[in-house]
Amino acid sequence: MSRRLARAALSLYRWGGLALYPAIGSYLALRVAKGKEERSRRRERYGIASVERPAGPLVWFHAASVGETNAIVPLIKEVRRRGIAVLLTTGTITSAKVVQDRLGSDVIHQYVPLDLKPAISRFLEYWHPDLAIMAESEIWPMTILELGKRHIPQVLVNGRISDRSFPRWKRRHAIADALFENFALVIAQSETDAERFSALGALPVMVSGNLKVDTDAPPVDPAVLKTYLDQIPGRRTWAAISTFEGEEAAAGNVHRALKERTPGLLTIIVPRHPERGDAVADMLTARGLKVVRRTSGEPLTPDTDIFLGDTIGEMGLYLRMTEIAFVGRSLFAEGGQNPLEPAMLGCAVLSGGNVQNFREAYQQLARNGSAKMVRDVEMLAKGVHYLLANDEMRRQMIDAGQETVQEMRGALRATIKGLEPYINPLTVKARLHPRQTS
Repeated sequence: MSRRLARAALSLYRWGGLALYPAIGSYLALRVAKGKEERSRRRERYGIASVERPAGPLVWFHAASVGETNAIVPLIKEVRRRGIAVLLTTGTITSAKVVQDRLGSDVIHQYVPLDLKPAISRFLEYWHPDLAIMAESEIWPMTILELGKRHIPQVLVNGRISDRSFPRWKRRHAIADALFENFALVIAQSETDAERFSALGALPVMVSGNLKVDTDAPPVDPAVLKTYLDQIPGRRTWAAISTFEGEEAAAGNVHRALKERTPGLLTIIVPRHPERGDAVADMLTARGLKVVRRTSGEPLTPDTDIFLGDTIGEMGLYLRMTEIAFVGRSLFAEGGQNPLEPAMLGCAVLSGGNVQNFREAYQQLARNGSAKMVRDVEMLAKGVHYLLANDEMRRQMIDAGQETVQEMRGALRATIKGLEPYINPLTVKARLHPRQTS
């Protein structure tokens, strides 16, 4: 496709909205229809603001979900430290709760508008951001075009392109080039990601490393942690976290296989989507396992098999209750989930092989001996049993994981340095509006 035709296609997209991306449109419409968002704030999806815009310079950050939100929290704090107002958009109720818990009133939160021209135009006309910073793989054509039309600098931070997405973009190279030319800067997670962005027309591109390494460990309420630890003295534990459909059943099968060989074993299961708690609890109970849900408030008793973590924002609690963590979306689903949180909180890490979205992190953890990959449920059971029975090996993996996390740090510093040409002028402008200073 020629560049001229690419621009014509994007022009059609401008007028047709999500017509060129029906899957995205259907997905967003379905989320609204199923009540996946706060009804009282649904108008935000159409670019209608629910709060007043503050005076002075404003940076718009966007993070799709929980992982991306957590990754950019330190970056947002640095921008706020400079006295610049921050508007943060996310796409889910879960991520909105994370924003409230970790940033509170220090930022303005809105749900991200649909990638439709009327919604995006209304959103930008109201907020007038001085800079737009998108996290990871948030490439929304209408948003990019409308920001470019208004000459608002756009920066992609912690950028990545998955193994599945890259070939699709390459087949539409002219469209990709016409979109990516709008970015003032792309800050990629890895050399591989940087090469992919450059091949698709982004310029300039720099490498920072993964911002998720530079985040703080997930927090915990010490009193709650103590309560649960007091309920399970001396019990062996392991956790299956960020699990997707099929992986909770796998964790239940592992528990049943190991229960007789490991008396008092407690399995902690934390679904990636807590709203699946009812279905997961029913499935595990039907298999003869005694389940205690975090949301029930019931105590863990000696005959409790499964502690089901069906809450938002409490990963720090669940990971501090164990030293072995299987990270989901890797055995029966694809892409993987973040292994850095369990590593930094002192867990030996197990994972399935489908970890494309966190390839570099897993490679470094595995290279240093802090993460092991499993092919199937049988191998997962063997891995969990081995680590439960071998304290020295488990401790070696834990120590290696924490050392690896320290070695990988530095992405935040590199990202801030890359953003300075865009942030520094806003810092000066913010001094003219003292109400925005921290």
